[in-house]
Amino acid sequence: MNPETLTPAPSTPSPPSTSTAASTSTAPGALVRARRRTLLLIAAAAVLLVLMTGVALSSGQVSIPLPDALRALFGSGGAGDVLVVREFRAPRVLSGLVAGAGLAVAGSLLQRLFRNPLASPDVIGVTGGASFGAVLLLATGASQALTPLAALGGGLLAAALLGAFAWRSRMAVTRLVLVGLAVQAGLAAAVNLMIVRFPAELAGQALQWTTGSLYGRTWPELWGAGGAIAAVTAVVFLADRRVAVLDLGDDSAGGLGVDPHRTRLGLLLLAVVLASLAAALAGPVGFVALAVPHLVRLLAGPPTPLSLALTALTGALLLTAADHLVLHVLPVHGLPVGAVTATLGAPWLLALMIRQGRLPQRSSR
Repeated sequence: MNPETLTPAPSTPSPPSTSTAASTSTAPGALVRARRRTLLLIAAAAVLLVLMTGVALSSGQVSIPLPDALRALFGSGGAGDVLVVREFRAPRVLSGLVAGAGLAVAGSLLQRLFRNPLASPDVIGVTGGASFGAVLLLATGASQALTPLAALGGGLLAAALLGAFAWRSRMAVTRLVLVGLAVQAGLAAAVNLMIVRFPAELAGQALQWTTGSLYGRTWPELWGAGGAIAAVTAVVFLADRRVAVLDLGDDSAGGLGVDPHRTRLGLLLLAVVLASLAAALAGPVGFVALAVPHLVRLLAGPPTPLSLALTALTGALLLTAADHLVLHVLPVHGLPVGAVTATLGAPWLLALMIRQGRLPQRSSR
């Protein structure tokens, strides 16, 4: 590049560069267009989610017209419709909405914290820990009302194991996924051992739970785990600015007055709690937390608070649609929703791993 085009002569001041003026004028326009696109995607996802919820509430052995099903959800209409919708269908559908949103937000947060597109609760061992806690609760014969607490404890155990291995080996953040895979495999082996030692009636129940299923959800479970998921998700939205500061790098975050290690630890705890509670409500449903953040980034671009809202809506829509597919489309009776998401997500994970292998490697911090 010619230096004279960059440094004007002292005698005659040169006008601003055309490329500089264009970049300063188009950058705000690009941001506005990206914001509008994300808002349109949010509106489309919200409409689809409402329609999917209505279809799920009206479909079944007892078919109910869509307007009647929506009225029955709020306690209006015929007594039979209200009974079917509110007592049998609504807890399952709303559990899928809340759990899907929680898994997607947790996956998005973990991928940003680890700076690795393969990071997700079901890859680094969090959902495996939640399964371990819930199955251990079944093995002890304790009340199933304590399942959310047991799943949360198992998820925290997996996070503690991950942190202990990473701390001792002083491993880079971008390589923690490998440790998480080992933790996930070890906890899965422990869960399988307990299922083998279970009595036959408990083994079937535990196996269905560990695959991921929304069957038999109740209002107390929804209010307990679902309310906690909503509260933690709100905290994640409030902490989005700190995540954005961490995206700049540890040195820049420290210069802006943010302790990167303490902040990352707190955000990691939020992601673990969110994923564990979602697993307590729907079981360890695989690949929702992995695939949805990638899909949102492809559609909406870099992460923003608006794209995080789109992530939550997309996760809720994906899990609800997969559960509807299990109940009313696929010919296999009793198929858990986790089998469908795993079937859809396995090719996605393979494509991501192939793409990661083709990208040029960057030095990890």
